[in-house]
Amino acid sequence: MLLPMSFVLLCTEDGVITGTSDRAEAHASPGMLHRAFSVFVFRKGRQELLIQQRSKEKTLFPLIWANTCCSHLQEEEVLPDAAQLRLHQELGFTCPLTEGPSFVYRADDPGGRGTEYEYDTILTGSVTGNPPLKADPAEVNEAKWITTEELTKDMHTEPAKYAPWFHLAFAMIMRSPRRDGKKS
Repeated sequence: MLLPMSFVLLCTEDGVITGTSDRAEAHASPGMLHRAFSVFVFRKGRQELLIQQRSKEKTLFPLIWANTCCSHLQEEEVLPDAAQLRLHQELGFTCPLTEGPSFVYRADDPGGRGTEYEYDTILTGSVTGNPPLKADPAEVNEAKWITTEELTKDMHTEPAKYAPWFHLAFAMIMRSPRRDGKKS
């Protein structure tokens, strides 16, 4: 049986699950380390990335731009399946996803509403064309395709517009080689 989304999976800095916590309690400052994932969906040979502006309803980092989607892994979920489900719930489409690296970060919400302290696993996918987007307004204020070149420049000139985990994960992805051996 899956835990309701009001819970998160606590873990070690190596991602080993140690228990569960109420989601709100885990996000209260200074935060409790828990499992999360971040999905990045590209198109045009990884030259464009679908990003989203988080809903104003989000408790932490509302109206901040982030990667395609992200969420918390739930008990008994398999990571790629959970990520595809969440991608469909937030944006109305799915695509094959490949699991990438994981990292730990801690970030305080700029409005003082709490802390993200996560063991975050990156998943990447790619699509051709324009998949129909059906954004869930409780999760997503806006979604748009942006070139990685334009995104990189904007993240440097206006870093506060973007989620802290997004900065870290995007840099990791852009440094890593693609499957064809070229750098992204």
